[in-house]
Amino acid sequence: MTNQTSFDLPDPDATDALARRISGLVSPGTTILLEGPIGAGKTSFARAFIRAILGPNEDVPSPTFTLVQTYEAPDFDIWHCDLYRLTSADELVEIGLDEAFETAVCLIEWPDRLGDAAPDTAVTLTFQPTPSDGRIVTIHGTAPWLGDMAA
Repeated sequence: MTNQTSFDLPDPDATDALARRISGLVSPGTTILLEGPIGAGKTSFARAFIRAILGPNEDVPSPTFTLVQTYEAPDFDIWHCDLYRLTSADELVEIGLDEAFETAVCLIEWPDRLGDAAPDTAVTLTFQPTPSDGRIVTIHGTAPWLGDMAA
């Protein structure tokens, strides 16, 4: 069953709080697809998510030019991917993303570049900027923990 819920994130602190909340719910094999236009808050969310797990001083550069940044957390690896510059879904195998979907926690910006390669169990966060410089984030997917997000 697909669950869906939305959050009004009026400022960066609210985005950070949501990232911290979700970071405590994931396990190896979790894939989070981050959708939205440029500047919508995808990288900010990923940075806060990674820092929630690894500590506030963790250096979390944008993977725009490297496609992928990996981090070793105590219980799993974290893959932060920015697929904006991906030219073909075939490149996913070259970087090992197909294997990471099974063993790591994956944060994927520009998931439309995945084509059919996105895991069926992926959770999608869609970021929409608001006129007041905030964001509305809609979360949907089949992960069991999504039911707890609405509470």
